[in-house]
Amino acid sequence: MRVLYVEDATFLAEAVKHNLEKQGISVDLVNNGEDGLENAMSDIYDCVVLDIMLPKLSGTDILKRMREKNVQTPVIMLSALSEVETKISHLDHGADDYLAKPFKTAELVARIKALVRRPKTIDISDISYGDLVLDKTNATLNGEQLTAKEIEIITEFMKSPETLISKEHLLAKVWGEVGLGEDNYIESYMSRIRKLLKKIHSKARIVTIRGLGYKITSK
Repeated sequence: MRVLYVEDATFLAEAVKHNLEKQGISVDLVNNGEDGLENAMSDIYDCVVLDIMLPKLSGTDILKRMREKNVQTPVIMLSALSEVETKISHLDHGADDYLAKPFKTAELVARIKALVRRPKTIDISDISYGDLVLDKTNATLNGEQLTAKEIEIITEFMKSPETLISKEHLLAKVWGEVGLGEDNYIESYMSRIRKLLKKIHSKARIVTIRGLGYKITSK
């Protein structure tokens, strides 16, 4: 497994790099945004770990440019800013996960492994429900670009329309382990998907069943 780690705090970066390598993860360490972007645009990494506050170019800008160029390498954002709004913003821009500083290296390792062990190739068949068409080959829903996590979440809904899907099920399918993700991550993705359905003028909607989970319906 090869990871790109973009972090300008040298002491922290070296310590995390050392601990990741002890877990058998190869790490390329970059300390500024411009070099981080150049490396991130290549197709050699299993995961990119980005600090938000970087010299020359922010982690946020790196993330945006990656997704604009359809680079779908999984991205974990790191930041001392732990507000829900900050998390939602970066998830909306295509981040796959978000980890607030300070963090334990063991948790970062767990999140990297959860992202990387998900299948990199997706079933090429399209999935339809009502007026929705999920094109897995091009990672789009009715022509709108999706992140890897959004594809997985929407696939779960569209495979089982009108069926209750629990938060625990989504955590297990999308994050790889029950309890690894946070409830507000799921809420953030539900918000993103609802906005997307509204944008494409779909009759489908995501309904929250309080305390139980969600379902997609067009009724």
